[in-house]
Amino acid sequence: MKLCLSAGILALFPLLLLGCAEASPESAPPAPAVHFTAIGSALPDLGPDEGAQFARGQALFRRIFTPEEGLGPLFNENSCNACHTDPADGGTGDQFMVRATALLPDGSCDTLEGEGQNIRQQATPLLRAHGILAEEIPERATAVTRINVPFLFGLGLVEAIPEETILSRVGDPGPHGELSGRAGRDPEGRLARFGRKADVATIFDFVEEAARLEMGLTTPLHPDERGPNRRPLPPGTDPAPNPEIQLEPLAQLTDFVRYLAPMARRVPGDPDAFELVDRGAELFREIGCAGCHVPFMDTGPHEVEALSRKRVHLYSDLLLHDMGPELAGVCTPAAGPAEWRTEMLMGLSEREVYLHDSRAGTLWEAIGYHGGEAAGTRARFQGLDRIEQEAVIRYLGTL
Repeated sequence: MKLCLSAGILALFPLLLLGCAEASPESAPPAPAVHFTAIGSALPDLGPDEGAQFARGQALFRRIFTPEEGLGPLFNENSCNACHTDPADGGTGDQFMVRATALLPDGSCDTLEGEGQNIRQQATPLLRAHGILAEEIPERATAVTRINVPFLFGLGLVEAIPEETILSRVGDPGPHGELSGRAGRDPEGRLARFGRKADVATIFDFVEEAARLEMGLTTPLHPDERGPNRRPLPPGTDPAPNPEIQLEPLAQLTDFVRYLAPMARRVPGDPDAFELVDRGAELFREIGCAGCHVPFMDTGPHEVEALSRKRVHLYSDLLLHDMGPELAGVCTPAAGPAEWRTEMLMGLSEREVYLHDSRAGTLWEAIGYHGGEAAGTRARFQGLDRIEQEAVIRYLGTL
């Protein structure tokens, strides 16, 4: 259930809320805040060309694809907003992506791309007529992980953060000397800031992969249809010519995601409740949460003014951290089973379940699962008295 902060009115609050508690060496000089709009709206100050591109991308985001237009034959959903719909276009959903990988005896990772990796869970009628209803988990898989639907709000701002800002935190032990964050890399070796395993470098890559793996749309970059677990497709089951989606609509979808505004903070209108939230912000920093969940970073110069030199309250260092055996799952060539990219906490107040696989129904549970490099922070949280713990939870509920 959603966290209720107080009986008072919840109001939208500027990005600089609790600025003292969220101070950072990167704050000199401070970048201007992004002024919030309604959830699912475009960034303010977009130019007319960017605004038109956002609208074109949103129309595609809502489009329901059919098998005749390229859907499937194996797929997970038939449109982008079939998953990313709550509380608005670009939001989350109840679905899970299922990934399977194999950890080899030498410690390396086989992503099982040739046998499935991203397990597609639906089939078109033409394929079902051949008795194929979905892909199967590869027999060689040593781990299978369900991954929930991420928010897309504010990702263009995250993409505009300079690489050097992210890399400057690699190896930083944090205030308690417990951290060893590593940069994620995609298969081409590029810095990857997206994806739960930090294995996607750009928003375009995310969109192209989603079109291909979630909806089964072949693209100019990957024009060959993937059969069930890489086996050949039965004849006549894929009526659309390849590629099934072109670069221009992929670019429009990319810009829709790129220009989505971040969600606003929530704060209680009650002064006493605000005081508790303020104390929670201080404790968030003191016990070590902010070592990984870095409250903000600044974007660099950008050709799109709405993305240029802005402050992003993302609450993440965008690095990989070992989270301990309880959270271990799939691997990638650049990330072990227990390594996950620090989850961005912006928009946390709109979540009803937590962690990459939704296993935690409350923020208390989510903190309890933090192990590995976060075990010390978890212990310090558990060592707080009940009122202080509640203050941290209330603060998290404003993000």
